[in-house]
Amino acid sequence: MKKYDVIIIGAGVSGCAIARWLAKKERTIAVLEKASDVCEGSSKANSGIVHAGHDARTGTLKARLNVRGNEMMDALSKELDFPFRRNGSLVLCFEEISRPKLEELKERGEKNGVKGLEILSPEQVRELDPAISDDIVAALYAPSGGIVCPFGMNIALAENAAVNGVEFYLNHMVTEVKKCDGYIITAAGEKFSAPVVINAAGVYADAIHNMVSGQKIKITPRRGEYCLMDKNCGNLVHSTVFQLPSELGKGILVTPTVHGNLLVGPTAEDILDKEGVDTTAEGLSKVIELGGRSVNGLDGRLTITSFAGLRAHLELHGEEKQDFIIGEAEDAEGFFDVAGIESPGLTCAPAIGEYVAAMVNEKYPAPDKKDFIAVRKGIPNMAEATDEERHRLIAANPAYANVICRCEMVTEGEIVEAIHRPVGATTLDGVKRRTRAGMGRCQSGFCSPKTLEILARELGVDQSKITKAGGNSAILTGYTKDVVESAAQDNASMAGNAGKQADVGKGGRA
Repeated sequence: MKKYDVIIIGAGVSGCAIARWLAKKERTIAVLEKASDVCEGSSKANSGIVHAGHDARTGTLKARLNVRGNEMMDALSKELDFPFRRNGSLVLCFEEISRPKLEELKERGEKNGVKGLEILSPEQVRELDPAISDDIVAALYAPSGGIVCPFGMNIALAENAAVNGVEFYLNHMVTEVKKCDGYIITAAGEKFSAPVVINAAGVYADAIHNMVSGQKIKITPRRGEYCLMDKNCGNLVHSTVFQLPSELGKGILVTPTVHGNLLVGPTAEDILDKEGVDTTAEGLSKVIELGGRSVNGLDGRLTITSFAGLRAHLELHGEEKQDFIIGEAEDAEGFFDVAGIESPGLTCAPAIGEYVAAMVNEKYPAPDKKDFIAVRKGIPNMAEATDEERHRLIAANPAYANVICRCEMVTEGEIVEAIHRPVGATTLDGVKRRTRAGMGRCQSGFCSPKTLEILARELGVDQSKITKAGGNSAILTGYTKDVVESAAQDNASMAGNAGKQADVGKGGRA
């Protein structure tokens, strides 16, 4: 039995933010994650948007945490060294009859505490972003809107939590939570116990909650498909461009990314499969078609990859819930839910960490950690480094001169560091999310064999043990030489047996 003061289930951006804020106190904390890495669920496949805060209904926890999370992003990105930029956002209105909805959105945003909201004319919009559609009649401009690297943020939070004593157990899927003088959790055949459990399990948060509470909740995975486009068109728009939202969400957006690409999506489709991240021809066609309504010159042929993510859409008592569930379950003392964290969950994550930590600290106080480390330095980025920085890094470690990923100019030195960081990479996708090796135009067509070789060397395992994303996603099945030799032995054995059978047929000895 491994005993902790707090156990967090789920290493997505919410779980890691909570871990980081709780680690400011003197307590033992564990994070249990079913995948082989942090940031493997909804946190890795989203729009990378820092929402201004005008969408959520006034008075909801979602609205409050959205505005607070947005406010926190500048300082946090500097403390933890992850990419973030305030590029502003536009919500486009295409019909005069819909203008009252745009006014309503502005009024709601102002009630929520969003600053600087302004309704612009088509001419004013195109001064900001000349590629915006000629068909618009107005747009809501939010200067506080931003873009962030979702992997960079999630991994930064996890690393900072780890250096402050939080222990991460990857490949540990929770199969049982029992209330017994606190809680006993079974994960990957191991037993863990703690008086406080925090359920931040994403689309599986209902399954975890329903293990301990009689008040059942249901989460429906809402699949969103995206197209990621080449850096050649990354400057097509400067702002994040939305369309007026519908009942299913904020619709198809077009946005630059912090790394210079263009992202278009997502669709919104409720499905049953909580692992259903496959894309469809119909969905991707819809993404490009509707994205093209907002922005002139959107060319689907410049798509370099497509993907789908799942949002945790919440139902309570058989009805859709328009807010997050964050707090202690009424019938399970010490069990805190962080459930239904769909959009704008990425924006809210820092505020969720702060909010949940305050609740836990109030009920289960602990002294401040005097040696808490608030600052984290990211992996050196050779593609963006100055010549002076490059020379310094290469002088200290020549591996920084060996380019592995040509599309993104990622070096061996960066990959090696990604592997040996706190909560370091053990898979090709883990390296990709930390360094961008494999995220460029060729989508790892050239760099993956060398990255795999570096992973095997640094982890001290055979290359056949390295996977794309953990589980059964092996890249190699064996060595060609072994296969050829085995086949040759089989052929020789078959030939020998055939010869013996021929001798027997002639009356010979077998």
